[in-house]
Amino acid sequence: MTIVVALGGNALLRREQLLTAENQLDNIKRAAMQLAQLAMDYQLVITHGNGPQIGLLALQNAADVSFAPYPLDLLGAETDGMIGYLLEQELANQLSPERVVATLLTRVEVSASDPAFLNPTKPIGAMYSQAEADECAREKGWTIKRDGNGFRRVVASPTPIKILGIDPILWLLQHHVIVIAAGGGGIPVVLSANGRSYQGVSAIIDKDSCSALLAEKISAHMLVIVTDVTAVCVDWGLPTQRAIRRISPQDLEKFTFPEGSMAPKVIAACQFVVATGKPAAIGSLDEILELIDGKAGTWVCADCDAPIFE
Repeated sequence: MTIVVALGGNALLRREQLLTAENQLDNIKRAAMQLAQLAMDYQLVITHGNGPQIGLLALQNAADVSFAPYPLDLLGAETDGMIGYLLEQELANQLSPERVVATLLTRVEVSASDPAFLNPTKPIGAMYSQAEADECAREKGWTIKRDGNGFRRVVASPTPIKILGIDPILWLLQHHVIVIAAGGGGIPVVLSANGRSYQGVSAIIDKDSCSALLAEKISAHMLVIVTDVTAVCVDWGLPTQRAIRRISPQDLEKFTFPEGSMAPKVIAACQFVVATGKPAAIGSLDEILELIDGKAGTWVCADCDAPIFE
């Protein structure tokens, strides 16, 4: 049974934590312990977010005024290598030597005319206060939007069209390799006018949307979206807040969720279930075993009748 596990950037680096190498390694060790347990019974493809990490790289890159800042596709490739290396090493440390873990850089095609380039929504980097956000917008020309209790830089997040390199992923799965791929939603590329070559584009593809497409194309049996909350909730932060336990895509799409945070996860889960008829789950890394079994988190399934809340 093949499961695609999408690790959120905030599941690997919590919102309140500093962007230090030590903090990231501690969280990745924690993630690897949970994933290693899954790997005992399932074939895994692991994707991951990179919002905090690519935001840090962008800041460091912009600090050197001797050259123009690198575009986001190059910074994305750098974060894929960094996070993939840490995940691969810590997973390998948890597993027997016979279990092989491989990290792939994954190019993902997007459309150059995607309207997302005109409406940035993907949060990256550190959290700012209102005053800090205003200063960044003024001095750096960034687009800033609210994210939870603070503000973050947002960038274009075009829709993934095609995952380049599906065949190597399938080959590795056939040889029982744990695959880490499509990090940060993949490296965004656009097809040239002649239809024969690709070039990178400065954007960040939503990791959950790309994970849903990847899960569909490799015929995964389940999509699991891991984040820093225990379930999808309606009326988040209000006295009427309720966790959704089981729900169909059609019923889930009736609710509204915050853009740039829970909304992409909900959309991706619905996308996968509608396309394949197989289940998707959204929940916490600490409950990932229970999440797989339907005992925690939010299950989105084609055969769910009336929604179940808690």
